[in-house]
Amino acid sequence: MNYKSMDEANQAVIDKITGSAPFLVDVAPAKEKVKELNEGKVLLHAGPPIKWEDMTGPMQGSCIGASLYEGWAATAEEAEQQLASGEVTFIPCHHVNAVGPMGGITSANMPVFVVENRTDGNEAYCIMNEGIGKVLRFGANSQEVVDRLKWMQQVLGPTISKALKLTDDGLNLNVMIARAITMGDEFHQRNIAASLIFLKEISPYIVQLEMDNKDRKDVIQFLADTDQFFLNIAMATSKAVMDAARQIEAGTVVTAMCRNGKDFGIRISGMGDEWFTAPVNTPQGLFFTGYSQDDANPDIGDSAITETFGVGGMAMIAAPGVTRFVGAGGFEDALATSNEMAEICISHNSNFTIPTWDFQGTCLGIDARKVVETGIEPVINTGIAHKKAGVGQVGAGTVRAPKECFEKALEAYAIKLGLIE
Repeated sequence: MNYKSMDEANQAVIDKITGSAPFLVDVAPAKEKVKELNEGKVLLHAGPPIKWEDMTGPMQGSCIGASLYEGWAATAEEAEQQLASGEVTFIPCHHVNAVGPMGGITSANMPVFVVENRTDGNEAYCIMNEGIGKVLRFGANSQEVVDRLKWMQQVLGPTISKALKLTDDGLNLNVMIARAITMGDEFHQRNIAASLIFLKEISPYIVQLEMDNKDRKDVIQFLADTDQFFLNIAMATSKAVMDAARQIEAGTVVTAMCRNGKDFGIRISGMGDEWFTAPVNTPQGLFFTGYSQDDANPDIGDSAITETFGVGGMAMIAAPGVTRFVGAGGFEDALATSNEMAEICISHNSNFTIPTWDFQGTCLGIDARKVVETGIEPVINTGIAHKKAGVGQVGAGTVRAPKECFEKALEAYAIKLGLIE
């Protein structure tokens, strides 16, 4: 479709976002949803395309863990040799309707959330949250990590899948997000309310299932203990919504932001699948006892899809309780951050109103033109990984998307439109 103006094209993208209807409909093995995972040794990763030798410690550690989990190798050393030799194919999660936190490593048998956007009929996928401590997404790959992944494959995933099938229609994620944002979540670093809402919605179905009582208790206990469980659902939700918006294929709205530890990549609506990259920044924030800025891994993960959707760091004002955790100051700082982010967005999303922002909706539609014109770079709330594989999360903070990505995207779009040569 031809649009009379850039603003008209951007409005069409915005309308796709606000009109979306994401539902959590299933949890399924990744290989059932991503056909590429059935074609030999294949791993999905976060961010734009990257080679093994360019991956940072946490992503390489995650790849080793996934290889052990899938049974491709018996030892970490054997796994590393396979990965370095080219035996394993790497594909960005974003290329197959998926997203992944931190390293983003997703293999064939890992269970993934299935979010269906009913207005456009598209799906998006994200692995399940492992909890805290030594976890694969931060590069840990010990037997403890592999055992937990196996439990998630054999017990947690199938239990939630069966419970969702007892619902009439799946779980309406717009409703859950709208509730949780009024309870202090911003859906990147704070998901406590949404995770409890999910537990509230799914528990009545879990208790109806015919299953081992210990397994049932373990599942409910895990959901109750995992404050960030909803993050991965929010990521799949954001991906499903933004992928539908990408169908417009016109305008300057940012439709994806992601990082692989080396490059930060964005997509804009007018340039479809093309990535525009620049070197990532390193998050700044607060560190757990015994760690410092020197330990921080460069920015990594697909979780910036939440900021692309207008939540996460963009919605800092919704979660003043998280500002101290990410080293962003107090309430006035959170307010200033969200006000600044509104300057680079086209509108506000009335689906998700924020009481602490005088009931304004979340930021809606990052406009690459505004980023370049103002010099204001999108802010992202993020966990901070140790640069060495397996150490895990060492803090939390914020990081900015490099302006160079947006400049490159606008230049390419201007060439496509014939505005410059």
